[in-house]
Amino acid sequence: MTRPGVILFVLLPALLLNACHKPTEEDKVRKVVADIQKATEEKSIRTVLDRISKTYRDPQGYDYEGVKGLLAFYFFRHQRVSVYLPSLDVTVTGNRARAVFQAVLTGRGGGESAVPVLPEALGVYDFEVVFVKEEGEWKVVSAAWKRVGDAPAASTNP
Repeated sequence: MTRPGVILFVLLPALLLNACHKPTEEDKVRKVVADIQKATEEKSIRTVLDRISKTYRDPQGYDYEGVKGLLAFYFFRHQRVSVYLPSLDVTVTGNRARAVFQAVLTGRGGGESAVPVLPEALGVYDFEVVFVKEEGEWKVVSAAWKRVGDAPAASTNP
């Protein structure tokens, strides 16, 4: 067997496994969360809003336009934004999905700092996000969040 033939013979099973893997609905919801995480770090309001339903409403009183304003405020206030999600639990039931996760959000302003590694803003939040399938795509229709360490009755917006 020629060298290219041996390489193909060794790699063929791996290629076939990857070709056969069809993403589950849970995988698709995780991808939406990852897309929002990346877009937030890139400060791309448009990309975040593309993943949010126009019918969005949440317990904090925000609708689609309110979320748009919240993002604009946060992105204007912080030159750099970082989002870290240590875990993500997704459940899908029919055309609805729920993602529960904790997010560590940090932000740094535009000024020069003696210690540029430390963020100006740091918060750890518990999130519960609800999705619905709209025209074949998962969209966020509601999100509840609470800053970790706050009293149960208090709610702080990120």
